[in-house]
Amino acid sequence: MRYYKYFLLLILIGCSSSKVVYDYDSQIDFSQYKTFNFFEDAGKGLNELDVKRVSHEVTIALEAKGMQLIENPDMYINILSEERESVNRNTIGVGLGSGGRNVGFGISGGIPIESRKINQQLTIDFVESKDNQLIWQGIATSEVREKATPEQKKLHFQKVIGKLINNYPPK
Repeated sequence: MRYYKYFLLLILIGCSSSKVVYDYDSQIDFSQYKTFNFFEDAGKGLNELDVKRVSHEVTIALEAKGMQLIENPDMYINILSEERESVNRNTIGVGLGSGGRNVGFGISGGIPIESRKINQQLTIDFVESKDNQLIWQGIATSEVREKATPEQKKLHFQKVIGKLINNYPPK
């Protein structure tokens, strides 16, 4: 029984986590990039508050890697979000039963549980400032509750950005 609890926990964690992929120019020495800033129009697809949340989390993650946010950087960062609504239609099953030797009786039904979530694809591009070439890209796909509180959004972006920036610089 104990193993079933751990198995169920792993399934729940796996279903709720974000999926992260990244790509980069393998010919580039990423150690040359020490400074960054954001494109002026970074955050397409996000509201103003979420742009601030994401920019803040990216800044914290890159500064933890020894990089600096400055006015004339080595690279610029672009943020893009695409969202699609998904409706989860789950049901809870309810059943009654009775049985005898040759007589059986049963009733069952389902109670619909509908919750709305947003499928969000968050893309972060690192672009070299000298020649405006894409050098690194991370894409995270995750689900966000439609009516998430500001604190829930902050925690969501901390988790997603943490996973994305964990893959920079490429090894």
